[in-house]
This record gives sequence, C-alpha cells and structure tokens, in this order.
Amino acid sequence: MPQFIEAGLWGLLGGSALLLGAGIAFLFKLPQRLVAGIMAVGAGVLISAVAFDLMDEAYKRGGFDSTALGFLAGAVIYTAANIAISRRGARHRKRSGGNPDASLPPAAEGAGLAIAVGALLDGIPESVVIGVSLLEGSGVSLVTVAAVFLSNVPEGLSSASGMKAAGHRPAYIFGVWGGIALASGIAAALGNYALAGTDADVIAATTAVAAGGILAMLVDTMIPEAAEESHDYAGLITVAGFLLAFVLSKLGG
Repeated sequence: MPQFIEAGLWGLLGGSALLLGAGIAFLFKLPQRLVAGIMAVGAGVLISAVAFDLMDEAYKRGGFDSTALGFLAGAVIYTAANIAISRRGARHRKRSGGNPDASLPPAAEGAGLAIAVGALLDGIPESVVIGVSLLEGSGVSLVTVAAVFLSNVPEGLSSASGMKAAGHRPAYIFGVWGGIALASGIAAALGNYALAGTDADVIAATTAVAAGGILAMLVDTMIPEAAEESHDYAGLITVAGFLLAFVLSKLGG
C-alpha cells in the first residue's frame, strides 16, 4: 500500500471520531462532566504530542529557526481563523453541552455549520501531522492519532446536538460530519504526499506550524471547556492524559 494512502486511512480514523460523537448525541444523553473528562484526557495527550512528538521532531529536523518561525506562524494563523469562525457561532464548538451563548435558535444563528467549519479548522493541522509522522519510516504516531480521536468526540457531540435542535435531518448532520472526516483523511494523505522527499527545514516548519495551531486550539477551546465542567479535577485528568501519552511515546520509541 502506498504510504500516502496509509496516511489517509489514519487521518480518516482520527476524523471518524466526529461521527462517533454525532452518533452519541442522537442515541444517548451523557453527563457533561463525563464528556468534559474525556476532553481533558485528550487535551493532556495533545499537549504531550506537541511537546515530545512534534516540536522535538521539528527541532531535530530543522533546528531553532524553522521550528520557532513555524510554531509562531501556526498559532497566528489558527488564532485569526478561530476569531473569524467564533464570531459566527463556533466559539464553544468543543463544549460538551452545546452552545450556551445561542439566544436564538441554532438555525437562525448558523451555529451548527460554524461549529462544523471550526472542526475542519481544528482537524487540518492534526491530520497533516498524522501524515507527516509516517515520513520518519517508523510507522504512524499512535499517540497523535489517539489524541486527535479523543478531542474530536465531544466536538462532534456538541455540534450534532445544535444541528438536531435546529431541525436538521440525521442524513444532513451525518453527511456534514462524514465529509469532514473524509477531509481529515485527505489532509493526512496530502501532507504525506506533498512533503515526501522535501527539505528537512520544510518538514520541520510544517510540523511546527501544526504544533502551534494545535496548542493555540487547546488553550482557546478544549482546556477552558473541559475545566468549566470538570472543575477541580480538570488539571488532574489532563496530567493523567499527558502521562499516558508520554509513557506511550517512550515505549513506542
């Protein structure tokens, strides 16, 4: 199997958690603290992946200059795009209980679709990282895939709940999330294919851009939402997720 196809399948697996979250929203009403706890674990795993898998690898490939510039650029790009999307109703797209700021029906606000676009914004750097991780020749970064999967579940859940309240049919909702999951797979495949054989500095900068975007996303969306519901336990749960990912990264190395 060509490597870029394998990368696409791993990216699709990470994106499929959006469909899982949407399915949960239709079948069950989970306690918000439980979903927030899952989000906190995912945040811890993603922080570990950024620190040990992404930034460390970028530094080894391209040194401080490419890594630092890429890292800051990723944060700037994500922040600008996130501000634009948040103003259209996607500020709380990671929230396990839906969008609390929607005083109007979700259909009037367009919040459900804005959240879906926000999920695409969050997922592209994560998926590119999955594809790039295969270029090392030692297999995909399972820590990164697990982190992406865990962070996508509550996002799919919250957005599907908003779309359902707006009166959208299941076929429409799952069609939107299926398309985003497919886009995640395509982003991973393209990241792998486009960067194969390129200069080490380019790969380092691209990895660092994704790392900067992911870390900015964590601080702007996942961590505040997880802390609001998990309260005093959010830090402990996040640390547990970080430790789990750290152990897995060392065992895998």
